[in-house]
Amino acid sequence: MAKAPNRAPDQDIDAAAEAAAADAATSGVFRRQIRFWLISAVILAIFLYVFSGILLPFVAGMVLAYFLDPVADRLQRLGLSRLMATIVILFAFIVVLVLAFVILIPVLASQMADFASKLPEYLTRLQTLITSFDPRWLEEKFGVDANGLREGLNSLLTSGFGLLTTVFTSIWSSGVALVSVVSLFVVTPVVAFYMLLDWDRMVAIVDSWVPRDYVQTVRAIANDINTATAGFVRGQGTLCLVLGAMYATGLTLTGLNFGILIGLFAGLISFIPYVGSLTGLVLAVGVAFVQFWPDWTMVAAVAGVFFVGQFIEGNILQPRLVGKSVGLHPVWLMFSLFAFGALFGFVGLLIAVPASAAVAVLVRFAISRYLESPLYKGHNTEPVPPLPARRRGSGGPRS
Repeated sequence: MAKAPNRAPDQDIDAAAEAAAADAATSGVFRRQIRFWLISAVILAIFLYVFSGILLPFVAGMVLAYFLDPVADRLQRLGLSRLMATIVILFAFIVVLVLAFVILIPVLASQMADFASKLPEYLTRLQTLITSFDPRWLEEKFGVDANGLREGLNSLLTSGFGLLTTVFTSIWSSGVALVSVVSLFVVTPVVAFYMLLDWDRMVAIVDSWVPRDYVQTVRAIANDINTATAGFVRGQGTLCLVLGAMYATGLTLTGLNFGILIGLFAGLISFIPYVGSLTGLVLAVGVAFVQFWPDWTMVAAVAGVFFVGQFIEGNILQPRLVGKSVGLHPVWLMFSLFAFGALFGFVGLLIAVPASAAVAVLVRFAISRYLESPLYKGHNTEPVPPLPARRRGSGGPRS
């Protein structure tokens, strides 16, 4: 039998050289792509920082178009053209916005101005109540320093109401400034109209810019970001509106001063779990002490509004409105709001939730890739058992 011809050593060397050259070329392309997208991200961040003062109506219009796009798609499935669906949606939105400004905003503005002006009086009366409080029974039963407790409460009250005065004054002045800026209410609907009209086409254009080698991965990541953002904001946003209406109605029925303002404020900041209800509870009970003391039943009724609201939220609203949508950790959400607000102002607050959702999805994606890589697995092919769960309260490993 004839023997198969042996490959020449030169051919093996050439094949190895070609493979090495191909790997080097691929690695070079990847590095250039990474460099390009990093530079693009830095340029975008600089652009947002430099023009943050004029971006508000444009970013607000883009956010509005993003959240109204599913409604436009649904109207299209019902037979409307994209143009007609966009007109119907924005017309309905503008009608609701105008009604809110005509009916609700004047009441809130009046209560906010009145509340800010009466804060010093409320602080003085609360300090008087604390001074008249005799906590000697706490000292007798629990060994608490009565004078230290009273001084601590006074100090905490002074600091808290000072911070509250600053916050409400800032909100009031910022709100007046925003309302006086006509461009916000003229430019935003126009931007939202054109972006909602061309949303699908713009998404397709951006998709065409993605490197073809990674288009499926980028689409999967973008879909996860969209799911996290839309699921959290739409579900949690609806929950906040319902809670705000519940708190405002309940506090108004109890006869609490500034009930609408405190209730809506507590509801709207409830997208950070427990922060809204706790802030509203402390604020409402403080006002109730000044207004109703020594009638304990009315103070308890005001506190009961928040306890009932928390029960309804946890057992009815949260499962139905938010359900199993991808959430964001409260600490990460608060950090994002502070960070983006400090960097980009009010525009940063608008993009904080989508940006934090995007970063969270990217981190999860990077961790999943790391756990599948040789960098994590190494040369060990056998699975490593997890650490045994420790019981709470255990002081350490037992011998």
